[in-house]
Amino acid sequence: MATSVEYIEFVCEKICGNYDKRYKKMFGEYLVYVNEKPIFTVCNNCVFIKKLKEIENLMEGAEEGFPYQGAKEHYILDIENKQLTDKIVEILVEVTPVPKKRVKKSK
Repeated sequence: MATSVEYIEFVCEKICGNYDKRYKKMFGEYLVYVNEKPIFTVCNNCVFIKKLKEIENLMEGAEEGFPYQGAKEHYILDIENKQLTDKIVEILVEVTPVPKKRVKKSK
């Protein structure tokens, strides 16, 4: 089951604060960007977070899973837990780098 547009918009609405938010369809599912940083992977109407040491204490005991075949195991975020979501976004915006733009080579 693919993520619905309604669900991805719901996820973005749950991100509080003075952030620039957007989502981008990738690999048949979505990446959520906050301040141009890829924060969440959303697959099958489920929010996944890359396992990082900066959030391991907050995510202790959280459900874990694989967003897509071949991916590393991620934490699964209860996006409706406002306090946790706010804290996770705050930390991830701080520690996640802005992706480097790829330069296409001319043939």
